[in-house]
Amino acid sequence: MSKPLPYHERPYRPGVGIVLINAQGLVFTAKRIDTKEAAWQFPQGGIDEGEDPHTAALRELEEETGTNKAEPVAESRAWISYDLPRDMADHCWKGRFRGQKQKWFAFKFLGTDADIDIHTEHPEFSEWRWMPLADVPALIVPFKKPLYDQVVAEFLPFVG
Repeated sequence: MSKPLPYHERPYRPGVGIVLINAQGLVFTAKRIDTKEAAWQFPQGGIDEGEDPHTAALRELEEETGTNKAEPVAESRAWISYDLPRDMADHCWKGRFRGQKQKWFAFKFLGTDADIDIHTEHPEFSEWRWMPLADVPALIVPFKKPLYDQVVAEFLPFVG
């Protein structure tokens, strides 16, 4: 196995993030299953080879929430990136990336709570809830907070 590139020379892993908005204007958030601390986040994940970001967002939404009952509302104007802490970057994604650059999407949820099932084939979350969009950055891991602040600012007009 080859040695990873130095941290600052590593590229960003392309990914997507999803803000799922229910009829009451609240957003889906879920608690990560793989962290010791209570880390909540939106559904998000990588873009597969040859996949466009919108298709990746729909795939990740269904993979992580068990539902695809949603319609697009908005897309982030630009890609938004975050850096992993250096010790995490050496272990995540086999040390190939320094973080992620993500295209974010807002979707209107068209289903009911019964349509959501986080106990998927490869679960990432232990629990989920609906909450006000502006409250989410306070629950995210610190290294992702600036990204979440940006997502909230951009998508806040779509939750009312």
